[in-house]
Amino acid sequence: MNPDQIAALNDQALGKSPAEIIQLALAQANGQAIVTTNFRPYEAVILHLATQQRADIPILWVDHGTNLPETYVFAEKSRAKLSLNLQPYLPLMTAAHWLALNGGQVPMPDEVERVESFSRIMKLEPFERGMRELAPQIWITALRKEQNPQRAATLQPFMWDAKFECLKVNPILNWTPVEMDAYLLAHDLPNERTYYDPAKGDEKHECGLHAKLVTDQA
Repeated sequence: MNPDQIAALNDQALGKSPAEIIQLALAQANGQAIVTTNFRPYEAVILHLATQQRADIPILWVDHGTNLPETYVFAEKSRAKLSLNLQPYLPLMTAAHWLALNGGQVPMPDEVERVESFSRIMKLEPFERGMRELAPQIWITALRKEQNPQRAATLQPFMWDAKFECLKVNPILNWTPVEMDAYLLAHDLPNERTYYDPAKGDEKHECGLHAKLVTDQA
């Protein structure tokens, strides 16, 4: 897809609801669309929005094995509530193995070398593998501007991902917690606010899935 086509899609997205943006995206997908999730807070919003448009859309989830118990419970509640076509991808190294070789505990945000090792081995490798095997033409994300202040000005509803050669779609880009909470309430969706990502840690730090591995063009 060339820059003019992506610009045209972004023009069409102006004033559209997230559901309408997903409809527009799926029209470009030739059946090859996915949603990615990490089951962080509010993830049920994008999962509900996407499955309302295509019930069997594959959901790519990297389960690195060190999520908090609450996150796993939330994942199962979401799977059951939304009948998710969940596609879990696991690292080639088990969580127990990585922890044994790296101090026994998940990395904290200020432990740069350990965070980078965890991110590369436990999160990015299975994510790249999942993207290669599922080979989407459309990649639907839950990215929101308020979560990415360093890149907010460059984010758009439709962006080209050069690494995976697919169109990345960000339907809830401009939503704040107010809209997210209202959507959860309106659709009786599960949520979980207890979450920690060892590949990221700091809420404002990019783990790599949407930064180091991605070149966006428009």
